[in-house]
Amino acid sequence: MISRRQLVAGAGAVLALPSARAIAQAGPIRIGMLTVKSGALAAGGRQMEDGFRLFLSERANRIAGREVAFMVADTGGQPALAKTRAQELVQRAGVHVVVGPVAAFEALAINDYLQEAGVPFLCASAAAEDLTQRRINPWFVRTSSTSAQPCHPLGEYVARDLGYKRVVTIADDFAFGQEQTAGFQRAFVASGGTVVRKLWSPLNVADYGSYIAQIGEPDAVFAAFAGANGLRFLRQYAEYGLKQKIPIIGAMTTVDEGVLHSMGDEALGIVSAGWYSAALPGDANRRFVTELRKETGVDPGFYSAGAYSAGLALENALQNIDGKVEDKQAFMAALRKVEIADDPRGPWRLDSYGNPIQNIYIRKTERKGGRLVNTVVKTYENVSQFWTYNAEAFLSAPVYSRNDPTKL
Repeated sequence: MISRRQLVAGAGAVLALPSARAIAQAGPIRIGMLTVKSGALAAGGRQMEDGFRLFLSERANRIAGREVAFMVADTGGQPALAKTRAQELVQRAGVHVVVGPVAAFEALAINDYLQEAGVPFLCASAAAEDLTQRRINPWFVRTSSTSAQPCHPLGEYVARDLGYKRVVTIADDFAFGQEQTAGFQRAFVASGGTVVRKLWSPLNVADYGSYIAQIGEPDAVFAAFAGANGLRFLRQYAEYGLKQKIPIIGAMTTVDEGVLHSMGDEALGIVSAGWYSAALPGDANRRFVTELRKETGVDPGFYSAGAYSAGLALENALQNIDGKVEDKQAFMAALRKVEIADDPRGPWRLDSYGNPIQNIYIRKTERKGGRLVNTVVKTYENVSQFWTYNAEAFLSAPVYSRNDPTKL
């Protein structure tokens, strides 16, 4: 395998590309990954790459009997650069499939290009709603979830099971945070709750003090952050003395295992929802957690689990077409039919839009064996991106955003 250093040397990297002759001949399955190696989303980018590399190493770098050439490109977390890197992977490296990127705004930036180029796009992290809703790309499949998918059951749980009625929300001010908040809000309000205020912080904000000062006295705070932002917010929230007064409800990535290892008591007791927890029972997850701990020293979370699932989906589809990834139509048809039973996260299958139908777990952050873990306290089975709503009616409404479903 070509080394990571040869493939990517930073945000301004030039890919180490195979020769034109090698591309023209039948050879390895060429997989390109778009990731982030610097900034607020870098932790997620590293974990996504770690998860996919573990999948490949377990199979001796072969899928469906064929060797894999795995190429990684750094987008820097910038939409324009993400598109440039995607073009390099496709036009110069000749990849058969693109895996990634990390952020929703990156996926939106490259989706049209990959659709026009007819390149299979396996999204392992970025959760932009419309890519499996109103802007269907026949070459696109997701192995994580939409942004709001875990937040719908969380909204119901917070109102019905925890009994909270008045909530303030705070989130990263980009598509991922906005859509998570909207999904939580819709289900929370439908279950009898009220969102009394919505706060939005820039993705690279350094100090959350001015936002924390606006929280007031709700029953709870819903926090939706990506990367290291959850760590920074929770520490400042505790420093301001609010942790013992107003409980935090977290979106999946706010207390993701990828940053949970860097947290302390500020994370204890936080209730969150997601499609994965490193604390899930089962042999598949125990092996996954054990192996990634050996490689990285920390538990896997959202980004590494989504990338590992992408590998399982690729393997399932390619085995069903005898590894003939060059037959793009057959490959996409097989990819859209995948049903994965033995995934660390539990069973999942794709809906007709290319998004997983899967278990969503309500989790509580606890300390066990000297480490923080997201203990599962309730499971919602077979949750779709449309929650309990009629799909046609859901799609006729505006995409979740800062101002929808309710303009607060």
